[in-house]
Amino acid sequence: MPLNIKDLKIESLDFAPLGKMKDEHAGDKGNVIPRLKISGAPKEAVELAVICHDPDAPLARGFTHWTLYGIPTDTTDLAGAQEKFRPGPNGAGQPGYYGPQPPAGHGLHHYYFWVYALNKKVEGTPTREEFLERYKNNIIEQNRVVGVYEN
Repeated sequence: MPLNIKDLKIESLDFAPLGKMKDEHAGDKGNVIPRLKISGAPKEAVELAVICHDPDAPLARGFTHWTLYGIPTDTTDLAGAQEKFRPGPNGAGQPGYYGPQPPAGHGLHHYYFWVYALNKKVEGTPTREEFLERYKNNIIEQNRVVGVYEN
């Protein structure tokens, strides 16, 4: 199935694409999930997943800040997402959102909020790596919005 990246969209009401994320979203300064909106889910999708990942973290595979599964395809607003849907493990092994907290002086980090439309429901709460490996052939569309943050 060819990958389509033109219709599915994710955006934040709290930061512009490549814009600075607010301190309140940082892991050590409030840990508030940014307001996120989704649109354009393909008709053939059966579920959406959202993952926030920082590839700039000084770890071999970066750091995953959020995994969220079980999102119905008609969802447009992720307000209250951790209560409504299925939070999976972040990079610290805990379920739920863990906001930006780059090492002081490490420079600007990029936080990719990915939305994935799948033709198969996600079972359980896989890590980011497990999700990408298990469901790589079930992703029919994906897109992202990127925010930046530094300490």
